[in-house]
Amino acid sequence: MVLTRCLYRLPFTACRDTTRLVKAAPWNEPRIVEWSQLLLDSYQRWIGHELIERTGDAAAQAQRLFEVSFVVVSHDVEPDPVLNYGNQVALDLWEVSWERFTTTPSRLTAEADNRAERERMLAQARVQGFYDGYSGVRISSSGRRFVVEKAVIWTVVDVAERPLGQAATFSVWNYAGGS
Repeated sequence: MVLTRCLYRLPFTACRDTTRLVKAAPWNEPRIVEWSQLLLDSYQRWIGHELIERTGDAAAQAQRLFEVSFVVVSHDVEPDPVLNYGNQVALDLWEVSWERFTTTPSRLTAEADNRAERERMLAQARVQGFYDGYSGVRISSSGRRFVVEKAVIWTVVDVAERPLGQAATFSVWNYAGGS
């Protein structure tokens, strides 16, 4: 039996399936395999060590990144950046499907009151290449608030070091009171 509930509070789709939110293997799509390599290469460039174990071919690494036990997300470089990657932990945390996640403006993952701090941190990451130690409140598709702690944000670049987006990873979060 598929259970659904309607959501009226947030910018995500009005109703969602509350069963597991990913059925396909988006990490296996060629563009996602390529993006995963850029995420991993950029992380290593800025942070100085690997985000995950880099064994196997690019597809195996993309699968490992998608299935890892911590959050990995990214957005593009548009003036109003749109999320273009979220691993399974991220999809579960934000309570949204891959399709919906990867069409959501990145700013909408934070409440309006917290967007100025988020933008300050992203700007610092653009200048330095990364920002380590970010904490902030995020909000899921159902309106559930959670506090992200100790996040690392980095700029995703191509081989010519042209910025293609920004990414973040974190493994510590706590649900905010009242959720």
